[in-house]
Amino acid sequence: MLTATQYIAPLMANFDPSVSRNSTVIYFDNGTALVVQWDHVHLQDNYNLGSFTFQATLHDTGRIVFAYKEIPIEVSQISSVNHPVKVGLSDAFVVVHKIQQIPNVRRRTIYEYHRVELTKTKITNSTAVEMMPLATCLQFTSCSSCISSHINFNCSWCNRLNRCSSGFDRHRQDWVDNSCPEETKDKMCDITDATDVDPDTSTTVAKTTFRSDEPTAGRDTASTSQPPTSVPTEDDTKIALHLRDNQDAVDRKSGTHPLHTGLILGILLVTLVLVAGVLITVYIYHHPTSTASLFLIERRPSRWPAMKFRRGSGHPAYAEVEPVGQEKEVFIESEQC
Repeated sequence: MLTATQYIAPLMANFDPSVSRNSTVIYFDNGTALVVQWDHVHLQDNYNLGSFTFQATLHDTGRIVFAYKEIPIEVSQISSVNHPVKVGLSDAFVVVHKIQQIPNVRRRTIYEYHRVELTKTKITNSTAVEMMPLATCLQFTSCSSCISSHINFNCSWCNRLNRCSSGFDRHRQDWVDNSCPEETKDKMCDITDATDVDPDTSTTVAKTTFRSDEPTAGRDTASTSQPPTSVPTEDDTKIALHLRDNQDAVDRKSGTHPLHTGLILGILLVTLVLVAGVLITVYIYHHPTSTASLFLIERRPSRWPAMKFRRGSGHPAYAEVEPVGQEKEVFIESEQC
């Protein structure tokens, strides 16, 4: 599920370079920029639509450019049945939480903290999209500059890490483990520091510009996309379900914990009873004249009234009577009541 939230996609679809000999994917890196180009690639499930040619350029300053040369159909008409269709940027990170009740079980939480979705209808032939990075909390290296910052993020300073953050970035694991959310509630600095901004750490992309390079057009058209929002998408739903499944598994394991405890206690109780019985038997065998031995002998099962009744009913007593003057033998059966 994490891969569904981490991508740089000039155009993500069900492309397959192996369906055509003319399809290639090439890249070039000159140290300051990385260029990746998809040249004459076709959709695997709809080859007859034609070939697509586009590229993405990543600059070391954080600037990202998407360029489109051949787009035979509208991007919104590309089928997403076999593969999602996306245009834009997205990033996420994973935080591992330990569960105190279950030592060997950990819960993984996926945080999707930024997403830029480009308008698909604007992606046509000979167009380009330029995205510029904006300021983030990680730029500020002092407490005073962090607290007094006026950007689109709620920045807080953590003295334990000596770091400025909004709490939702790739360093969130350290942020939570060092109790920074509790420390940043007062939002106060012990010592006033000078403002220090490092432009190399700017990573958030919020401003997007569309440029059209049509040869027949007399001017360039530009439009700015809206800032990233938190509107749920299909991938968000899948992530939520994935996290809920993990939580259900944890709950099931937590529910079996009392059952295991009761089973262990029952086994221990039976073992103690058996050990006690063996010890009593050994003691009576070696001390037959003791008070306990005599007590048990007097109350042995063979002397119980119920046992006497059962033994008598199983073996009735017979008495033979020979009456005087009669040749016929008569048997009288008497039973114990």
